[in-house]
Amino acid sequence: MSAEGTGSDSNVSFDFTGRTAIVTGAGRGVGLGIARLFAASGAAVIAVDMDEEVLASAAAEIGAIPVTADVSDRQQVDHVVDVALEHTGRVDILVNNAGILRDRRVWKLTAEDWHAVLGVHLTGAFNFTQACIPTFRAQNHGRIINVTSYTGLHGNVGQANYAAAKAGVIGFTKTVAKELGGFGVTVNAISPNADTRMIASIPDEVRAQTEAAIPLGRFGDPDEMAAAVAFLASAEAAYITGVVLPVDGGLAM
Repeated sequence: MSAEGTGSDSNVSFDFTGRTAIVTGAGRGVGLGIARLFAASGAAVIAVDMDEEVLASAAAEIGAIPVTADVSDRQQVDHVVDVALEHTGRVDILVNNAGILRDRRVWKLTAEDWHAVLGVHLTGAFNFTQACIPTFRAQNHGRIINVTSYTGLHGNVGQANYAAAKAGVIGFTKTVAKELGGFGVTVNAISPNADTRMIASIPDEVRAQTEAAIPLGRFGDPDEMAAAVAFLASAEAAYITGVVLPVDGGLAM
């Protein structure tokens, strides 16, 4: 691995030749950036998303194997892992990135809003992690990177379900890191702050206020989030586990 420069113009190269990576939420945004970097770095990428049309286009662009799946459905998750094993015979890297929003203040949240968000973010991470564990243990090697959020630590108005899910991802990450360390598996998370569709949808004045609070003065690029994930998946990060890495321009300070 080598890295030069800073920001979205960085020249970062990784070598994942012979490795297989499963990336959820890979149809667009941060997930697509992660899948693209792994594919460009030699990995066989299993790209997962619920939006079949978007996923097919993304996978064709980066040379990944697309598998449409709802990460909250264990049978569909098991199918994804089966596809990975059928095509490559292994799974080395799991990136639990899939996410949805159902924003409402807590007194307006429906049970469906609550369970849908926790189902994708938290149950999805559990489903894929548990489904990959037999392969990781047999290989005595694996990398799991979960995507959490600043909101999981600090909360945000209208996002009780999302905040609860992302806080749960942090606790899940740390616990599974302790449980799988003896099998050569590292488990980490990133807390990103990327310029994606979610950021684009907020009012200009809110965006400006948020941007002003970031010490580096800008939102990150999805490719910068991908570089952090790739580092945590790399051989150079073999002694890092149970960490939540803020990739947020200093926002969490």
